[in-house]
Amino acid sequence: MNKFDSSYIAMAEVWAQNSYCKRRKVGALLVKERMIISDGYNGTPSGFENICEDENGVTKPYVLHAEANAITKVAKSGNSSEGATLYVTASPCLECSKLIIQAGISRVVYRDEYRLTDGVDLLRKAGITVEKIDM
Repeated sequence: MNKFDSSYIAMAEVWAQNSYCKRRKVGALLVKERMIISDGYNGTPSGFENICEDENGVTKPYVLHAEANAITKVAKSGNSSEGATLYVTASPCLECSKLIIQAGISRVVYRDEYRLTDGVDLLRKAGITVEKIDM
C-alpha cells in the first residue's frame, strides 16, 4: 500500500454515488503515475434508460460494471492503461478481471469483498498485484 491508496479508494466511493443502480453502487478509478486517467461507475450503456434493475429488483443483464466503464473510457480516450492501478470499491468479477488483464493494468486495489473470488483469483494467477484496503 502507498500513501495515496486510501485517497483514491475514497474518491472511487464518491464516484460510485453517480450510479443509478439501487442494489449496489460501485465506483472505479484508473490511476497512472499519480494521475487519474479514467473513471467509471456501474450503469447502463450510453443511450439506454438509467434504470439498472427490472421490476423484480434484479440487475438487468446489460448493466456495465464500474471497471468495464473505466477501461472502455480510457480506450476511447486514446490513453494507455498499461501499468496503471485500478481502484474499485468492490472486488472485480471474473468478466471484469479478464478486461483488466487485457488492458495491461498491473495493480488492483479494492475495498469490499465480492461473494465470489474467481475474479481476484484470476488476477493473481495473471501476476497482477491485488490488494484489499480496509477503510
